Amino acid sequence: MREDRMLAYTVRRILVSIPVLIVSTFIVFLVVVNSGDPVANFATSRQPPPSKAAVTAFARHIHADQPVVERYWNWITGVLHGDWGPSVQSNLDIGHDLFTRFRVTVTLVAAAMLLALVMSIVFGVFSAIRQYSVADYTITFLGFLFLAMPVFWFAVLLKQAGIWFNQETGSQFLGTIGEKSPYLEVDTTWNEFTDRVGHLILPTITLALVSFASWTRYTRAAMLEVLDSDYVRLARAKGLRRGRVLTRHALRTALIPLATVTALDIAIILGGAVITETIFQWHGMGEMLVQAATTLDVYRTMAWLLLSAVVVIVFNLFADLLYAVLDPRIRYD
Repeated sequence: MREDRMLAYTVRRILVSIPVLIVSTFIVFLVVVNSGDPVANFATSRQPPPSKAAVTAFARHIHADQPVVERYWNWITGVLHGDWGPSVQSNLDIGHDLFTRFRVTVTLVAAAMLLALVMSIVFGVFSAIRQYSVADYTITFLGFLFLAMPVFWFAVLLKQAGIWFNQETGSQFLGTIGEKSPYLEVDTTWNEFTDRVGHLILPTITLALVSFASWTRYTRAAMLEVLDSDYVRLARAKGLRRGRVLTRHALRTALIPLATVTALDIAIILGGAVITETIFQWHGMGEMLVQAATTLDVYRTMAWLLLSAVVVIVFNLFADLLYAVLDPRIRYD
């Protein structure tokens, strides 16, 4: 019965998300289309200047000769059939390019979120049970310090630190450019794995520490509130072990706010990934967005935004469903 209610709730959320996705993508489409004129850019940026026939053909190729509403409708219906629209680069398949880069970005984002979650839970819980101690103040100070750091500045610092470490140790373990070494001779799976891990370390730390800073504060605040609740005091009065009270009774409830803020922050993490990938020169979705914005590539930009919007919606739905696992008292009616 409970599973049926959760399934019905999931279906309702998905159905509600569809019109939200359509309206939001249409608004963004209007913004992107009016952010620049790719046809004028095509006509003025090439030497020698293209002929009028070439400019007209280019406008027809990117559908710039159609009304905005018609362009949007053709694009959104085309996406449903696997056609992500034409790029200003005539030989570029936007769909293939998008999902190739998506796999790169997912690796980075997943690693950063996992590290940030583990650190925020460990340090948040420790800070709560050691309230007003030196450790609590130290964790609080570090949290505010990382919150104040701009992502691009922190990424540059870590990149320079990685270069210094490699020079001092005479190794290339910490990769500072790209998601893998282009010159690596992959003779074993282990060599390829260690090379990718070395390139993943610094970008992961960059994204993770920025998220960890705020998530730790949420975890600490939620844990303090739960530790002061009646049912936790009752569990202690029953003589349950301290570790069992913390993990089975307090932590599960305290994780609900963390699940919420994690789902809401996925958009911020994706934005941070754009900056991080640019600094470390990863060929992921961040590089794709920068290239699309630079060349006024409307459909390539929309592909990035649409996929990002879907990821945000899925994460928020997953967080809602996770509430029932963390707190069985929650019902979906």
